[in-house]
Amino acid sequence: MLATCDRRFRARFCLGLPGRETTRQIRAFLLECHLRKAARNSGEKEDEQIVAEIMRRRFFPALITHKAWEGFHFAGHEIRITEATDCYGAVVWPSALVLCYFLETNSKQYNLVDKNVIEIGAGTGLVSIVASLLGALVTATDLPELLGNLQHNVLQNTKLKCKHQPRVKELSWGIDLEKNFPRSSCHFDYIMAADVVYHHPFLDELLLTFDHLCKNDTVILWAMKFRLDKENQFVGRFQTLFDLEVISNFPSLNITLYKAMRKGRMKPRPSQLTV
Repeated sequence: MLATCDRRFRARFCLGLPGRETTRQIRAFLLECHLRKAARNSGEKEDEQIVAEIMRRRFFPALITHKAWEGFHFAGHEIRITEATDCYGAVVWPSALVLCYFLETNSKQYNLVDKNVIEIGAGTGLVSIVASLLGALVTATDLPELLGNLQHNVLQNTKLKCKHQPRVKELSWGIDLEKNFPRSSCHFDYIMAADVVYHHPFLDELLLTFDHLCKNDTVILWAMKFRLDKENQFVGRFQTLFDLEVISNFPSLNITLYKAMRKGRMKPRPSQLTV
């Protein structure tokens, strides 16, 4: 598989395309190779289904454009996401696709209509856009330097299409939380997060942010890609404050989708009820 990808890689990208577009296409191609490899190597049917679904929902511009973008089909809409190749927070990562797929395919069990939702580390805004299209009142948050692109994507893909127009707001983890999101007036039904745990020095602040935003009845939906042990240990720290339940697990992608609530607030699934 890797040899095949290498031959295809050299065939497709030794043509001297403009730098930024080439970078985007290379990243997309490598992700495609990774997803196809995951589908072949995994014996789990759920893995194969999610990878195939991701591939069907994702598309690229037919012609080279001056701005790098990717397209997705979710919630009955075509979504175009403008990206930047020079920032981790301005690209669409696989965990976001897993979470979007879950929101769409479980819209009855997790009905977002008129629900108050906040996404932390929203990045390009894909998850926030899909939640908005599914009827939620969404606040998409990220660092100040990402808000311009985030606002562009959110506005472009939700204007006149959603029941509630989503908001874009600055949120630097752990900083001015009570000032910007006062506990007395901010109540979120859902906190959403996709790929917020990776090699960065702000894991303490991330946990503090989850703790501040989460009320007793708030549900956290968190797509986590497992990478290095140091970052993976965050899950254990997270469980000191929250009960954690695995909704879906995709070993070939190293992604787990979690549901979490404050300690003692999680209702067991019907299959887990004791008689």
